[in-house]
Amino acid sequence: MKNSLIRILPQGFPAFVVVGAVGFVVDACILATLVHGYQWGDYTARLVSFAFAVTVTWLLNRSYVFTSTRTRNRRSEYTRYLTVQGMGMAINFLVYSLCIASNQLMDKWPVLALAVGSAVALIFNYAGARVFVFIGETNQPKS
Repeated sequence: MKNSLIRILPQGFPAFVVVGAVGFVVDACILATLVHGYQWGDYTARLVSFAFAVTVTWLLNRSYVFTSTRTRNRRSEYTRYLTVQGMGMAINFLVYSLCIASNQLMDKWPVLALAVGSAVALIFNYAGARVFVFIGETNQPKS
């Protein structure tokens, strides 16, 4: 059953999920530290935690998930990645905000709202990374 499930998933998706999990941990740790350790507001802390997490996931996705389609121009690739992740973050942030506004438990523990928002944005982020960000061939010699 496990092997058949992995075969129907898009190529690289399981590794993308693992990288996303690492990004989630980075995001969650920074968010929790800022909110609970330094009494930052939920939204300001979320913007800061996102900035760190997106950079970590770009580096990991580039190095491990999309190695055959990463581009030579890192600046352009990172800009496209930020664009896709920014749109994914808008989806994530909307869900995060709705969860906090509508649920006292999630308002008290915003990491729970972060988890829900992250799950909703996952598919969009993968499709964007695969179709829009990692589109070059680094393993092909220049002609």
